[in-house]
Order: sequence, then structure tokens, then C-alpha cells
Amino acid sequence: MLRYAGKRAILAVLVALTVSFAAFLLLSVATDPAAAIAGEGAEPEVIEQIREQLGLNQPLLAQYGHWLSAISHGDLGTSYYWRQPVSTLILDHLPVTLTLALAATFVALIVAIPLGTIAALYPNSTIDRFALTLAVSAQATPTFWLALMLIILLGVIVPIFPISGDATGWNYVLPAIVLGAHSVPAIMRLTRVGVLDVMGSDYIRTARAKGLYGYRLLSRQVMRNALLPVVSVLAVQLGHKLGGSVITESVFAMNGLGRFALQSIVGGDIPTVQMLVVLFALTFIGLTLLADLLNAWLDPRLRLT
Repeated sequence: MLRYAGKRAILAVLVALTVSFAAFLLLSVATDPAAAIAGEGAEPEVIEQIREQLGLNQPLLAQYGHWLSAISHGDLGTSYYWRQPVSTLILDHLPVTLTLALAATFVALIVAIPLGTIAALYPNSTIDRFALTLAVSAQATPTFWLALMLIILLGVIVPIFPISGDATGWNYVLPAIVLGAHSVPAIMRLTRVGVLDVMGSDYIRTARAKGLYGYRLLSRQVMRNALLPVVSVLAVQLGHKLGGSVITESVFAMNGLGRFALQSIVGGDIPTVQMLVVLFALTFIGLTLLADLLNAWLDPRLRLT
């Protein structure tokens, strides 16, 4: 297990370095940070002086090395737009996105896993067809359209939930449903396929022969093995929610990282955009690594890869 974990960790570090270099390179080439700091109408001499002070006239590899060294010491740079440390801005917006992502994941799980399990227990039935239809519909529904429909139905016509802000827990209900709906199809299909495969295996027939039926059979024998693929996709879905909540947070006016990223892009705030890209990428990498290790712990056969 330790050897497998070490190999996966080394691969994760290499991917993280590659992503960080790509983010630094693309955003550094796309704009001139010195001109952005100096502001509109600044004299060329002032821009050049800023470029020299910040070391922006050095080779890109040298700049990347200084940037990476600063990050390793906790210095994430200063925002051009808000004139504040990037680390402070990210920490201010992170709780909203993290809460929303966890709530959306919870919504997806409580809908997808029971629905996929029931569909597998009654294959080719009306329940199975209903579940598959729901999965296809959720996959095809645009996020912004679903958000607007929920705002109109549950925020305006029947004003049950607040439609903007993040002051209370009720503010997260509609955004969590919108963000979680996108994950339901993938989790439900994997659960259905996993349960179907496990139910047809030899050890399940043996368990039935020993008198194990119903909930005991499902909880002790079926679900542990059936949900192995769900662990991997769940990590990816959680990472997507942490980094892909731009539309949802913007529609519901939530001050999370998604909306903050959109504001930074519009404002041309290069240091902030760079760090957000790296943060979202590291989140994906870390969650994927965690899913790999959890799968290897649940299924020892994976440790041989």
C-alpha cells in the first residue's frame, strides 16, 4: 500500500508542477503585468521601472522559479484589482464555495445512490426507465436554465427560499440543487451498473444460499463493492463543484470563488487568476489522489497497478 501511495503521490506532484507552469506561462504571455500595475495612461518609463522592480524583465523560467518559491513561502502575490493580498481574498471567498460544493455533493448522493440502487434491483422496470430518463434529462439541462427556473418557481411564485446572497443556510438550498443536479446522472449510472454486476456475482449467490437477504445482503455485501467506481467519480465531481461553480454563484449572487474568479478575469487581475487556476487544479489533483488511495484500500487488487 505504501509503495502504491508513493507512486501516486509522485505522479500527483509532477502533474501539479506542470499545471502551475502552464498557468504561469499562459497568463504571463497573455498580458503585461507591469502595464496592469501602472494603470491606464502610464508613461513607458514608469512601466519599465515597475517591470525591473518586479523582475519581469528576466527569462520566463527565472520568473517561474521566483513565483513558485514565493508560493511555497505563503506569498501568493497582491491583487492588481483589489489591491489586497491574494491569499486574504481567497480565504475570504473559500468558505462559501466549500459549503456550496459539499451541499451540492450531498444532494447528488442522496438522490443518485438510492435511485441507481432501486433501478438495479428492478432492471427494465418502470422505475428503471424513470431513473434513466431522469438521468438523461438532468445531463441535458443547462445549469443557468435550471437555476432561473428554480428562482422563478421557488423564489418568486412560491417564495420558499431566498434567491441571492449567502447569509444563511437557506441561501444554499437552491444553488446546491442546481450544482448537485449535474452530478446525479454519472453517480446514478455508475451505482446502477455496479449493483447489477455485484448482484450477478458468485459470492452474492453464496450469501443468498446461506440465508442472507434484503437489507443485510445489500448493506454488507453489495454496496461496498458496487460503490467502488462511485468513489472515483465523486472526487472528480467534488473538484468540479469547487472550481466550476462560476455560473451558479453568479446567478445566485454568492460571494464564492467561482464568482470571484469571474470578477478577476473581467478585471484583468493576473495574480489572482493565476492562483485560482492553480488552486482549482490542485483541488482536482488532491481529490483524485485521495480517491485512488481509498479505492486501493477498499480493493487490494488495485495496488498491483
